[in-house]
This record gives sequence, structure tokens and C-alpha cells, in this order.
Amino acid sequence: QEIPGHGVSADVDHQHILAGNTRLMESQDIPASILPAGSGMGTVVYIAVNGVYAGMIEISDEIKEDSATALTLLRRYGLKKFVMLTGDNEQVAERVAGQTGIDEYHASLLPQDKVEILTRLLSQDKTAFVGDGINDAPVLAAADVGIAMGALGSDAAIEAADVVLMKDRLTQIVTAIAIAHKTLRIVRENIVFALGVKVLILILGALGLANMWAAVFADVGVAFLCILNAMRCLRVPEILLD
Repeated sequence: QEIPGHGVSADVDHQHILAGNTRLMESQDIPASILPAGSGMGTVVYIAVNGVYAGMIEISDEIKEDSATALTLLRRYGLKKFVMLTGDNEQVAERVAGQTGIDEYHASLLPQDKVEILTRLLSQDKTAFVGDGINDAPVLAAADVGIAMGALGSDAAIEAADVVLMKDRLTQIVTAIAIAHKTLRIVRENIVFALGVKVLILILGALGLANMWAAVFADVGVAFLCILNAMRCLRVPEILLD
């Protein structure tokens, strides 16, 4: 059983096993004073068997190779500020933020803490949130745009997100933004073109200068040209797809 923001519990060979953070241990009357702190280079997972502390595992995620590149490209698109919300400890969050160029970070957060901070950010500006875990699902749903990492992301995160990246590469966010900008531009072009032609034919028709064939072009012809123009959405620069 998963305990959100705390860890997991399981019954194995008639023994009750707990694996999680200090909050989980304290909920089982295991005092934090007996728990080792770890090296500070990763996230510590404490293990308890039948309510008795048994040991710890220290794990550390590797920073994605394209993280810093993705942030640089996103800044070129006008994104102003990058904030990291994580359940990892302060040391890990500080190290990751320093290596990737993140402006602000908040560590040791529960899912409700992430939502609370995001709500505060939403009151300041439009916000997009990127995540892949179960604990990220509430934040993905609350953000203006929720982006899930689909390849390794949890089902809950994928269901809650507005955009799902099919590759676990942060540079794919740049690709998604480029596609969105191009699509929106083409939509506007089609609207202006279609309305412009129809208004022109209406005026010419009122003046007796347009026949039935002009009306057919204003309807079927314009629709056909708009479809051809919309097909440009399928063409995205290869450098963004790599």
C-alpha cells in the first residue's frame, strides 16, 4: 500500500514492512532521534519490520542530461522563472538546483504542500508544471498547464496532465511549445483568410459582381486551402524532434 508523501507498507512472509521517510517512521512511534541522517547526497529511505527500525537505503536520482539545455531554451521562449517542488531533502534539492540553473526550490514537500505553493505561484502569473510521479498528480491538475513525462511517468500523472511527453527528455517541452506556437499561428491565418474571402465575396455579391462560382470558391475552395495550410502543423524542425 502506498502512503502518499510518506512511503509504502507491505506484508511479506507474515511480517509488516514499512519503507519511507521520517514522517512514516514517526507515525509508527519510531523516534527520529534514532534514525541516521545519511550522507546528504541522496534521498534516505528508512526500513522498519514489525514496527522496529531495521535499516536505511540511500538513493539518488541522476539529473537528466538535457535539463540545463532545456531550461536555457525555455528562457529564450520567454519563460521567466523556474521553481522546483520536490519531496527530496534540502541538500539534494540545493545540489540539483545549482547544477541545472533553477531559480528557486522547495524541498521535503508533501503533495498538499506542492499544491499550496503552486496556488501561490498561480496568483502571480501563468504557470506550467512538469512531473511524473503519483505525488505530482494533484499539482499537474491544478496548474494552468500540466505536463507529464509519459515514458516513465505514473498513470495518475498522465491522467491528470494536459500534455504528455512520449520521451523522458525535458527538451521535448521546447518541442511542444514550438508546435503549439506554430499551430496557433496557422489557426489565426486560416481564420483571417477564411473570413476575409467570405466578406469580400459578400460585398462583391451585393454589388452584383460575384456569380455562383465565386460563392462556391468562398465555401469549398476556402475550406480546401485552409486544410492544406493546416497540414503545415505536421512539419516541425528536426532539431526540435531530436
